[in-house]
Amino acid sequence: MPADLILIAYDGSENAKRAVRYAGRFLASCRAVVVTAWEPMVRQAARMSGLSGVMQPEWVPDEETEDVALTDAKVINAEGLELARSAGLAAEGRTLEVVSAVWTAIVEAADELNVDIIVTGTRGTTGLRSLLQSSVADHVLRHSHRPVLIVPPGR
Repeated sequence: MPADLILIAYDGSENAKRAVRYAGRFLASCRAVVVTAWEPMVRQAARMSGLSGVMQPEWVPDEETEDVALTDAKVINAEGLELARSAGLAAEGRTLEVVSAVWTAIVEAADELNVDIIVTGTRGTTGLRSLLQSSVADHVLRHSHRPVLIVPPGR
């Protein structure tokens, strides 16, 4: 039975592009939502200054200026949307503001949309690096109660 709705996590990487192509190849769907998570620059700066011990910058975008991270996310999402459509998926795009972690935003969006499956790529790290740095795909798999298709990197 084909899925009614799939969520494709897309960050513009080669691994994400590969995941979109596999979704189009293996998943018959009435509809797909390509999501790109983004974190506001103010929050990124605060997180980085907290990690480094440096004072938080006073920079805050004004209300008339769109956050540069959102602008970038929209461009990346449009690319993923075009890729999904060219893979044969009836797709729509969406950007997700990250409040805590990227994987949380993806899992929450999947729940909100009540998707049948989540599709994501992965960097495919192994060994010590994989122990020190869990991927978004790993967290989505562990914390979502929905099926997850993780597409490994190509050769």
